[in-house]
Amino acid sequence: MMKKLEALVAIAVLGAWVRAQPPPQQQPPAQPPPTTQQPTEIETTIRGEGGAPPRLAVPDFIAITKDKESVDTARTIGQVLWDDLNFEREFSFIPRDVIATVPAATSFNDVPFDRWRELNADGLIVGTVEKTGNGFKVDMRLYNVRTRQMAYGREYTGSNARLFAHTMSDEIHQTQRALRGVARTKLTFASDRDGERMTGTVEKRETKEIYIADYDGENQRRVTVGRTLNITPRWSPDGRSIAYTSYRRGPPQVFISNIFQGTLEEATKGERVGQNWLPAWSPDGQRICFGSTRDGGSSQLYVINRDGSALRRLTNDKWVNTTPTWSPSGNQIAFVSDRTGSPQIYVINADGVGAPQRISTSESYADKPAWSPPPFNEISYTARTGPGNDIKVIDMPTRVVRQLTFGEGTNESPTWAANGRHLAFMSTRSGKSQIFTIARDGKNLKQITKNGNNQQPDWSR
Repeated sequence: MMKKLEALVAIAVLGAWVRAQPPPQQQPPAQPPPTTQQPTEIETTIRGEGGAPPRLAVPDFIAITKDKESVDTARTIGQVLWDDLNFEREFSFIPRDVIATVPAATSFNDVPFDRWRELNADGLIVGTVEKTGNGFKVDMRLYNVRTRQMAYGREYTGSNARLFAHTMSDEIHQTQRALRGVARTKLTFASDRDGERMTGTVEKRETKEIYIADYDGENQRRVTVGRTLNITPRWSPDGRSIAYTSYRRGPPQVFISNIFQGTLEEATKGERVGQNWLPAWSPDGQRICFGSTRDGGSSQLYVINRDGSALRRLTNDKWVNTTPTWSPSGNQIAFVSDRTGSPQIYVINADGVGAPQRISTSESYADKPAWSPPPFNEISYTARTGPGNDIKVIDMPTRVVRQLTFGEGTNESPTWAANGRHLAFMSTRSGKSQIFTIARDGKNLKQITKNGNNQQPDWSR
């Protein structure tokens, strides 16, 4: 019954979220993404003057139909699109208070290009919203202000205002800056915000459940309903499943929630399987590496197929080996071991051949590694820097280490965005444990969660 309830919750949670290009032969989500229509105009690239980033103006969209829902949708798209585009720092922008001083266009036919040019805008985004039945038709155009010609445009149909904006942002970043945007990606994390008591226990013990949110912290929704400890969630590479550690059977085991199919799998079930935790997906999504005590003694690393078959032991020693993360190529796995005393980060071949190599050579304590996606080849991790922890990154080719956080609370569990330009992590800088995002250069810190304690984030691909 619990599996069925959790599966139903998972369907409801993610019915409105769709990735840009769903993998083939996958069940489509309950609500499709905005459909797009290709323009007949030739797409061009807008450039800033003197090599500077293009300067954009992003006013609110125009509501063609004047009902409140259309007006609200038009305003939301414009505001969210501005935030999404600003997140990657590929453009500069006309400030919003300055935008308010320019007469608002009522259609594509009366755009005040002269006024925008006076404000040194290189590009201008103009959009219209028209209600159609239960949804909207949205027309977005990016103009070159100097030539007044459309550089890029799309027409969308659907009903989700934020998804309209996220899709536009990712497409504009791709076509104008050759950059994979992350506006449609998701975060997952463990949270105790519901304040529920664990079932089957005598003493009062708080539960932790798995949540998801948009990359910017909006639409935070609960995935699991186990009323137990559900922790360390990890997105599958296709963004359709979450593997996590759950104590619902008593000892910790690895479960997989297939959030679009609405099914729940127990990956480490069986007799005498010991305790299993901290799952990590292989880049192709076919295998999972995890820590386990199934053979007795301390935690060792194992690899299984996602259906639980083909178990293979990766480490075989007396030390504690845990917290794995795969390299983008799938040929190596970084993990944490106490073989030299305190926890340190090591790298081993994914086939288990050869001795592990220590890479955290300058730390007294290092934990929770996360291997970056291409084009970078870096591992972020938690480092002990005093009474608390901070986030550091090691460049694998050069082994140069840089620090991203500096003693504001304790900072742990970094995870990379799909384009490698941002990280999410847990920090206590605001009091309780909360999820934050930060650019890979240590700038643009943003708090994502505020309710309860939220930990162990993972960023979808």
